[in-house]
Amino acid sequence: MLARLLYSLLFYLAIPLVLYRLHVRGKKNPAYQERKRERFGLYDGRFDKAPIARSVWVHTVSVGELIAAQPLIEQLLLDYPDYPVVVTTMTPTGSDRVKAAFGDRVLHVYLPYDLPDAMKRFFDTFKPLVSVVMETELWPNMIHCAASRNIPVIVANARLSERSAEGYSKVKLLVRPMLREIKTIAAQAPRDGQRFVELGLPPASLQVIGTVKFDLTIDDQLKQQSADLRRRWGEDRPVLIAASTHEGEDAQVLRAFKHIRATLDNALLVIVPRHPERFDDVALLVEQRGWTLARHSKSQVVTPETGVVLGDTMGDLLLLLGASDVAFIGGSLEPVGGHNMLEALAVGTPAITGPHVINFKVVADLLSELGVLATVTTPLGLGQTALSILQDRQCHKALAEKGLKVVEDNRGAMGRLMDIIHQSLPI
Repeated sequence: MLARLLYSLLFYLAIPLVLYRLHVRGKKNPAYQERKRERFGLYDGRFDKAPIARSVWVHTVSVGELIAAQPLIEQLLLDYPDYPVVVTTMTPTGSDRVKAAFGDRVLHVYLPYDLPDAMKRFFDTFKPLVSVVMETELWPNMIHCAASRNIPVIVANARLSERSAEGYSKVKLLVRPMLREIKTIAAQAPRDGQRFVELGLPPASLQVIGTVKFDLTIDDQLKQQSADLRRRWGEDRPVLIAASTHEGEDAQVLRAFKHIRATLDNALLVIVPRHPERFDDVALLVEQRGWTLARHSKSQVVTPETGVVLGDTMGDLLLLLGASDVAFIGGSLEPVGGHNMLEALAVGTPAITGPHVINFKVVADLLSELGVLATVTTPLGLGQTALSILQDRQCHKALAEKGLKVVEDNRGAMGRLMDIIHQSLPI
């Protein structure tokens, strides 16, 4: 209690710094300047005429978590048609993805900052029956507010690295009471669950269900759209995609691509920056390096002279992955923690990653063990590995088929998660 009060006081004192950070981020992405009041649980009467009651609430931080949660949200909409589904995010890109994926089928707002009064306003407005938090987005006041109203909190697809556990252990007086207020942590792997228990989670509140990211489904329409896009790029052109790149990685990818082009002079590179505020910077970098660029957002024609396609739209990553031959998964050559390599495998595209995959360690370890994920540490290593797959069509076909089978064989976590939610809600 005392630790949470002190935490809340420090958070209130930090509000000027938080607002300044929003202002700074807003210079690159103006969307951060919008809807600031939502971040304090202020909705300016938006829901007064049609009050919300008995909602099902799913929290996803940003795009990656939302993609993993999409099958879950779709199932909730089917199973609970009489309950409004509320989806919260923390970032504008996540917000845009919610709107693109669900339109007005769900209610969407930003999750308020973890301040007691802001959380109270949020819960008063949406009155959730259950809270499903994707991954490990744990906020003490949020969880306490839910528990004090007898709202079960389910942490889905939960992971906890050794480094994060060490960080939490330094504030055990705050973390231990918070963990005791969570109904269920649905962990990705036994070692994740054990770390939560060591921090204070009651063992009865732990279930190890695997990762829901294996349950990604690819519909026939998306497959056809990818095939159409590939025809426009040129079916005879070998295509490397660099997906979800971060600052510092684009230059390394371009060096790797230069190595590939020395052997395959008709190869095409697709770069998809993780954050939209970097689109123009990456476009400038590509042109400065002498490559002819086509921007996906402008539907610019890919000619034989085009060397690089910039994937500068939101929500099209699966489409672009499905139109490519080999995928490098970004956030892994730089120490970011990696991104979801299962998206590539699920569309039949062999995957390569860098060494920094702490955010997907369980998945990366399994995929590496099964021989469907290559790890590189340098631009040259990336170029050589991608080139070997692009040149050997039999190898490419075998990797693609094996990757699809691994994804299929490991499905099921979503069903186990839905069972947990059903136990907390009437159906």
